[in-house]
Amino acid sequence: MKTVAFKMQLHPGQVEEYKKRHDEIWPELVRLLKESGVVDYSIFLDEETNTLFALQKQTGEGSSQDLGQTEIVQKWWKYMSDIMDTNPDHSPVSRPLERVFYLP
Repeated sequence: MKTVAFKMQLHPGQVEEYKKRHDEIWPELVRLLKESGVVDYSIFLDEETNTLFALQKQTGEGSSQDLGQTEIVQKWWKYMSDIMDTNPDHSPVSRPLERVFYLP
């Protein structure tokens, strides 16, 4: 199993809306993530900087970041684009993070 971490940036004042949208995540998006091998996915917030820190465990080779060609992910990106930093295609501006320590 592979672990992937990345960070994204939430717009100021959008914490509650971000939480609400993820509390109501679309079942078809959850199904796609699980079918693609994402078995554990958490997103944490640094409230001082509005930085989102995501951590995924994956059974396959890809991550949620590799699903951008699917219609449902493109729809989700557009839905989220008003509350976070995004690229021109509405995908979140995402920066991979390198693991520098691990305690098994």
